[in-house]
Amino acid sequence: MASELKKKAFWRAVIAEFLAMILFVFISIGSALGIQYPIPSDPTNATSTDTRPQDIVKVSLAFGLAIATLAQSVGHISGAHLNPAVTLGCLLSCQISILKALLYIIAQCLGAVVGTAILSGITTQISKNSLGLNGLSEGISQGQGLGVEIMVTFQLVLCVVAITDRRRNDVSGSAPLAIGLSVALGHLIAIDYTGCGMNPARSFGSAVVANQFTNHWIFWVGPMIGGAAAAIIYDFILSPRTSDFTDRIKVWTNGQVEEYEIDDDHARVEMKPK
Repeated sequence: MASELKKKAFWRAVIAEFLAMILFVFISIGSALGIQYPIPSDPTNATSTDTRPQDIVKVSLAFGLAIATLAQSVGHISGAHLNPAVTLGCLLSCQISILKALLYIIAQCLGAVVGTAILSGITTQISKNSLGLNGLSEGISQGQGLGVEIMVTFQLVLCVVAITDRRRNDVSGSAPLAIGLSVALGHLIAIDYTGCGMNPARSFGSAVVANQFTNHWIFWVGPMIGGAAAAIIYDFILSPRTSDFTDRIKVWTNGQVEEYEIDDDHARVEMKPK
């Protein structure tokens, strides 16, 4: 496991997750905050302002297209997980090592905090600025919110592990776009109930900068359960793998062999895991 730390490709992948997460948060949450930003209702009167209603379709597409764009940009470096639940799913499906999964999650959380902090500085004029904070809608219980997060994350991670299954040769079209559409779909479903916290790192960034952790556990437990369930069901029921437990242990401790089998000065991490 320690040998991974000596590989430049390993650290490039971790840095890519950090930087891509900053951009993802800036684009996605920025789209939601932009809707609430005070704008002149009368172009001739700059003191007259109006706040537009929330546009769920715009926000959902911003989240989905941001993921698709960044997956295309850094997918060959890190796989562009950009989500701890996706990282957990890839770990359980033996696509990355435990060490890489841990550092990915740390990088994702730090990137989310930085991205949210940048938005906080830009959107200071918004009154009661929530910074994209997730929360339960009126009438939604903790159990119901947890269920929503499990289901929307389940469909996302199922999409990821199925598309990136190395045994398949029938996948056509754009894998990043398909995953981005899955993210958009999850937001179209869940925004009205919980604000959609299918990305724990994204939820964490808003909670830290806003210093508001009410019901925050839901946005970690739900996505992680959904992501783990999707990976396990796909790997052991829908499309069982023939590799034995020993092979899985090797991947979890040393990573995928093909990630590091070429000269490190020209190394590129395969996009398969994301």
